[in-house]
Amino acid sequence: MKETEKHNDNTQRFSFRKYAWKQFKKNIPAFISFWILMLMIFVGVFASFIANDQPLYAKYRGKTFYPAFATHWIGKSVFGCSGLDSTQHPETGNWEILSYENTDWKSLNLESVVWAPVPFSASGQDILNRDFSSPGDVHFKRNANGEIQASEGKFRHRLGTDILGRDVLAGLIHGTKIALLVGVVSMGIAVLIGLFLGAMAGYYGDHGLQLKRLQYWMIFPALMLAWFYGIQIRSYSVSDAMEQSAAYGLFQFFISLLLFVAVFLVVIFLSGKLAVGVLAKKVNLPVDTWISRFIEIFNSMPKLLLILSVSAIVEERSMWLLMVIIGLSSWTEIARFVRAELLRVRELEFIQAARSFGFSDFRIIFKHALPNALAPVFVYIAFGIASSILVESGLSFLNIGVPDDVVTWGSMLNIGRTEPESWWMIVFPGLAIFVTITMYNLIGEGLRDALDPRQKR
Repeated sequence: MKETEKHNDNTQRFSFRKYAWKQFKKNIPAFISFWILMLMIFVGVFASFIANDQPLYAKYRGKTFYPAFATHWIGKSVFGCSGLDSTQHPETGNWEILSYENTDWKSLNLESVVWAPVPFSASGQDILNRDFSSPGDVHFKRNANGEIQASEGKFRHRLGTDILGRDVLAGLIHGTKIALLVGVVSMGIAVLIGLFLGAMAGYYGDHGLQLKRLQYWMIFPALMLAWFYGIQIRSYSVSDAMEQSAAYGLFQFFISLLLFVAVFLVVIFLSGKLAVGVLAKKVNLPVDTWISRFIEIFNSMPKLLLILSVSAIVEERSMWLLMVIIGLSSWTEIARFVRAELLRVRELEFIQAARSFGFSDFRIIFKHALPNALAPVFVYIAFGIASSILVESGLSFLNIGVPDDVVTWGSMLNIGRTEPESWWMIVFPGLAIFVTITMYNLIGEGLRDALDPRQKR
């Protein structure tokens, strides 16, 4: 009997997913946007092999090299590539040391070579085609004999260069990776926070969670102690770590958060054990009210001001720090959606049945209630990723986002702003931002209609 019920339940869930996908495919703009997104993900994942000034394969003096793979982080961390190699001249017998990252492979007399589709890196500077070379200009390169000649075929800068001679097409390709990474990571952080707080507020409300009176009274002192031991004492450690590197600073900050949570939980736990008499009487914890007020406080904090404040105390700008800040300031709407859905779902019969079986609140929330409340969250994630990409592009345009050596669509627009006649520095990055934002918005609208049975076509 139980196996039959489980089979029927799985069939119903599969049927709804199949129905939602069928409805989504009927929305032509959203379906086209979905495949454009798949193409962008492919470009972002393989950006280092699509646009690279180092060959994918090269044979030089009888020896085979794979420079693009050796300098990639996978080659360094997984295969232990050092980035250095050597080759021997067949006639003189002299050895030549090759540094993969510093060698000008285009000027070597290679026996055979396979270049990337775009043989330029986003940060590689072409001194022969600098100072805003337009797509229609004659571009130059240096051959194996050291002579300067006109570039032909794939060695032309198809979309022009910037003031430093960096290829615009390579910048757009690597900017795709940065844009998708910022959107996914920042919204991933926002989803984790929003799901947890929204589920707590919606499931428990103001009367669903009870604490002993002493535990209730100790919440504020516990927060003060947790702040002192987890945040205040370690503030100098976090500040020093931020000065060394943003990644190390974030690591120390998360350690402080773990200490904060640990101290708070220990104080509340001990308070419950020490409560006797009238102090052991149960009182309601207004979870919904507190989280709702917390959301309102967060909504009153502008993202730009928050990022400017953090940038002022951090000497080294970091893309990962930017993602964390965007994620920490974008969870409120997700929490609101989840809270509203949990207020509805918690009154349904299957939740009441789960309670009657004695299941724990943790199991009921995350295994039964939350999966049935994610439809609006999926829709908001699509819009949220678009918003995160737009925020990052705007900050990079203002030169306060990612580091200067990281090429993004916004940083390319910032360079184009200094030279208005260089139209290609404005049109192509602006078009990339426009297409990406529009694509995510169309996908969000398609998901909204597909997951709503009232929108059946």
